[in-house]
Amino acid sequence: MGSELVDATTGHILWGLSDPRWYVSAWTSGTSLAALRLTPEERSGRYGRVRATRLIRFPAFAPVLAGLSPYDRLRKALRAVVWHPAAMAEFAYDWRLPIVHNAGLLAKFAHRHLESWHAHPAYAEGRARRHASEKTDTPARLTLVAHSMGGLLAWQACLNADLAGQVRTTVTLGTPFFGAPKAVLMLGSGRGVALPRGRLHRLAVTLPGIYDLLPTYRCVTDGTTARRLTPSDVADLGGDPELAADSLAMRQYGPSRPLMGHVQVVGMHQPTVQSVTLDRGSLATHQFTYRPFLDGMTCVDVGGDGTVPRESAQLPPGPAIPVAQSHGAVAAAAEAVLVAQDAVTDQHIGPWLGETRIGLDVPDVVQAGCPFQVGVTGVELPTDVRCAVIDLSSGLQVDAPSVQWRDGAIVATGRPLPPGLYQVQANSGGMSPVTHMLLSADLPQRSVHQPPDSTSEVCGTTRHERAR
Repeated sequence: MGSELVDATTGHILWGLSDPRWYVSAWTSGTSLAALRLTPEERSGRYGRVRATRLIRFPAFAPVLAGLSPYDRLRKALRAVVWHPAAMAEFAYDWRLPIVHNAGLLAKFAHRHLESWHAHPAYAEGRARRHASEKTDTPARLTLVAHSMGGLLAWQACLNADLAGQVRTTVTLGTPFFGAPKAVLMLGSGRGVALPRGRLHRLAVTLPGIYDLLPTYRCVTDGTTARRLTPSDVADLGGDPELAADSLAMRQYGPSRPLMGHVQVVGMHQPTVQSVTLDRGSLATHQFTYRPFLDGMTCVDVGGDGTVPRESAQLPPGPAIPVAQSHGAVAAAAEAVLVAQDAVTDQHIGPWLGETRIGLDVPDVVQAGCPFQVGVTGVELPTDVRCAVIDLSSGLQVDAPSVQWRDGAIVATGRPLPPGLYQVQANSGGMSPVTHMLLSADLPQRSVHQPPDSTSEVCGTTRHERAR
C-alpha cells in the first residue's frame, strides 16, 4: 500500500490522500474503498483502470496492517548520496495486482532507467572522473531499494537473467519473503466482524496482491505440529480459493535463489503474529512459530516487526541487520535509511551504538473519546521509556501517556482522542523511536479491536502471563 493510486480516467486519488482523516471515513462509514476492489475485467488480466502515480507522500492506514509512513525521508537521503538526482528513480506500482505482473513492470522500468542514466551528461562526467581517480571504467549498475512487498517484486524481477546481470546491490526493508500470517487475518476478518475490519475483508478478498503475502512456511497449528496453509483453508475463511491456489503454487518453496548483493533489514522486537489455528472457518492467531525439537516440534517466539515475522523477512544464506521498529515505519527509521545510503555508496554496513529492543503492542483501532492502553516490551522499568502520541493531521504531539506497571506488564495509558489518525511513539534512548499508527473513530463498541495477537497463546500462556 505504499504507492499512490488514482483513477486512470478521472485522475481522482483512490489511495494515498494527503488528509489522514480520510482513513477514518474510508474504514468506517464511506464507500471510498469500493473503487479499489478488483473488477471482473481486472480479474481476467485487463488492467489499466487504476494507475500508480508515485510513492506515498503522506501517512496511510489499514486495519490489521496498521500504518505506513511516507517514503520522503528515504528518498531525500538517497538523493543526497547519488552522483546526480537523475541517477535515482522511484517505481510506483498498483499493489492490488499480482506480484508477477508488477515485477515485469519493474524489470522494464529498471532497464529504461539504467539506459537513461547511461545517456545522461552527468553520467559521462562522473565516469570520467572515476576513471581518472580510481583507474577503473566499470559501467554503472543498479541498486534496488525496496520496502515490504517491493522486495518481492525485486526478487521476482531478478529472475530475469538480463536484469539480474545489471543489479549490483539489493536492499530489502521488512520484506515478507516467506509471507505473513496477518494476510490470513485480513482474508478471515469478514464473518461477524464489525467495522472497520469488515471493510478490510471485503476489499482484501478481491486483491491478488494480498494473496501473494500469504505465508508459505508451516504456519497452521495442527495438534503438536504445524502444516502449510492450503487454498481450502483460505476458502473456509471466506477468501478466494482460486487466487490462493495461484499464489501459493507460485511461491510454494519461497525464493529459490539469493538476490544480487543482498542487504536485508529486518524489523525486530515487536509483538508479531507468526502462526494461526484454523477450526471450521474460525481463526486464532499466535505469537509463536514452530521448530523441530528432538522427535517433535517446539514453539518459539521469534518476534518480528508487528506484521512480518523475523524469519520470514530474512532470506538465507545472508545475515540480516536488525532494527527495533514496526513494519510500516521501518523504511523511515534512521537506522534503515543509513543502511540504504551505505549500500549505495559502498560503505561498511555494521551495527550502530544505541541499539534498542523496545516493542509496542498497539491496538489498530480505538474508540474515540475513550482512554486506551499500549503494551511496552523490551524495557525493565516504566521509567526506561517515554511515550508520545502525535496527531498526523497537524504533526503536533497531543499526549504523553503515563507508563506504569499493570498486571505484571509495562503499560502506557493514553488520553481519549477525537476521531483521526495518530502515531504512538516510544523512546528508550535508542537511535530512533519505535512508532505505530492507530485509528481513533466513533464506532459501536463491538467494532473496536485490540491487537489481533494481544490475547493469543504462546506455548499455552498469554503475553501478560509470561510477563508475570
